Amino acid sequence: MTDLTQTEFNSVRRRGLTIVAAVVGVCALGWGGWHGFTGRHNQNTDNAYVAGNVVQITPQVGGTVVAIQADDTDFVKAGQVLVKLDAADASVALEQAEAQLAQTVREVRTLFANTGSLQAQVQAREADLARLQSELARAQDDAQRRAPLVASGAIGKEEFQHAIAQVTAAKSAVAAAQSAVQAAKEQLSASLAQTEGTNVAQHPSVQRAGAKVREAYLALQRVALLAPTDGHIAKRGVQLGQRVQAGAPLMTLVALNQLWVDANFKESQLQNLRIGQPAEMEADVYGQKVVYHGRVVGLGAGTGAAFALLPAQNATGNWIKVVQRIPVRIAIDAKDLAEHPLRVGLSMDVTVNTEDGSGKSLADAPRTGPAATTAVFDAQQQAADQRVERIIAAHIGRSAAAR
Repeated sequence: MTDLTQTEFNSVRRRGLTIVAAVVGVCALGWGGWHGFTGRHNQNTDNAYVAGNVVQITPQVGGTVVAIQADDTDFVKAGQVLVKLDAADASVALEQAEAQLAQTVREVRTLFANTGSLQAQVQAREADLARLQSELARAQDDAQRRAPLVASGAIGKEEFQHAIAQVTAAKSAVAAAQSAVQAAKEQLSASLAQTEGTNVAQHPSVQRAGAKVREAYLALQRVALLAPTDGHIAKRGVQLGQRVQAGAPLMTLVALNQLWVDANFKESQLQNLRIGQPAEMEADVYGQKVVYHGRVVGLGAGTGAAFALLPAQNATGNWIKVVQRIPVRIAIDAKDLAEHPLRVGLSMDVTVNTEDGSGKSLADAPRTGPAATTAVFDAQQQAADQRVERIIAAHIGRSAAAR
């Protein structure tokens, strides 16, 4: 009975081991097949974090804070006012600049008017000179006709001397007229040097005064700090009544719809990584239930240690090899990001499929467009130009505008 039981036990044991071996074999074959066809093409790292454009909101002019119109966690649109500064000083400066521009326009109008007057003076002086030259010629003719008559006694010597005196006086008058013409021409040249080749609106003095108005107008507009792009507010540090200087950080704006992932792969994983390869990502905040899709858009130009604030000194005597990591930027599918929003700094688990090796490991062409741009501030410059044009038109006058 005991031998039969032992035999049955051994048979059961063999069957169990066979089943276990078969399961292990099947698993090994399955894993081998998966690794051969798919797994060997995947590179994975959990050293990955969400990154994005973190914009520091800083004033372009100094001033006292009178209003804070956005707080932490608020969503803001591009062009929305975030902070307002006291505008009193900027308003006074703008009024002064506008008054100076108006006065300059009228002064330049006077220059152009004086030019016309000087041209008329030159013509009048030249007419006087022509008249005096004619009188000189007539006096000389009279003197020449009387000279032979003096010898014959037909006229007295006193009369001939009187004719000679008239010639001398006429010569002096012509010389004075010539000097007057030359002086008038020099005055006209000096006036033309300030007005020739331009008009009132384009005169350098008007342009300089107009630039002052633009500067003052922009300073007035910049007391309102605008959001350069859509995003969420973080790290607000500004307070009411605070006196801030240009360039001081007041708050941070994060564009959460323009995020990417910086995945730090080991140097031994970079051999087959290429730009354009697909990637799948899982965020700790959502777990494995949510998978983000993306593509590799670039590989870093150096390891993190190379750009560290205190880089490693590998030439020291005691040295231990440390595997380095290269940051790889991965763009996130916009649809996935919209359905499951992320935050800057969140951890990610990244897997890149390296099967397609046709891409390049480094970008070899320059960017065709700007990495980021905003048109929020364009309207301020246009409004400043229009303000200057209105002031010039109001004080230029019809005659000057027709030039």
